[in-house]
Amino acid sequence: MSDRIKILFLCTGNSCRSQMAEGFCKHLSYTGIECFSAGIAKHGLNPIAVKVMSEIGIDISNHLSKTVDELDEKRFDYVVTVCGHANENCPYFPAETEIIHRGFDDPPRLAENAATENEVLAHYRRVRDEIRDFILEFPEILTS
Repeated sequence: MSDRIKILFLCTGNSCRSQMAEGFCKHLSYTGIECFSAGIAKHGLNPIAVKVMSEIGIDISNHLSKTVDELDEKRFDYVVTVCGHANENCPYFPAETEIIHRGFDDPPRLAENAATENEVLAHYRRVRDEIRDFILEFPEILTS
């Protein structure tokens, strides 16, 4: 039995925000923390999310979009919902699982009316950086 803390980042489609959160968590290699991501549905990995993560040296290109039912691991110490839809439609987890909600804007939705690629990337980068800041604080959040 592993004594590592298991964290699931959950969003609507496991295409962007939860993938970024998992990528940051794994990249930071927190001792004693194991990270996963999934969605309520499966929308495929967002290529712009892959791009903005690669800009800062984090490769999520091998991540797969998946639902909670597709995860091998079924028991989590924490489930972090990173969007309102996932928070409102969070599947059942055992009582010992703590649910934390920290919603982030949806980059694809923000970028819908962007006129240039730079505007699109700016939306994704802002959300990426907000997720990074949250993940950097995460060990403190778990102990508070």
